[in-house]
Amino acid sequence: MKQSVKDEAKGTLHEVKGKIKEKVGRVTNNPDLEVEGQDEKVAGKVQKKIGQVEKVFEK
Repeated sequence: MKQSVKDEAKGTLHEVKGKIKEKVGRVTNNPDLEVEGQDEKVAGKVQKKIGQVEKVFEK
């Protein structure tokens, strides 16, 4: 599997995990978990974009 595809997949995984953590933090009134989820979601989006850019340069 190419690195770009791996980055996109990992980015999507982190984005989903972040969304879940964010919602759980909100529901349980845990601001630390909510912020951690937001951070992980943003990091996932960045990693996904890196994978997309790498895919463009592979061609």
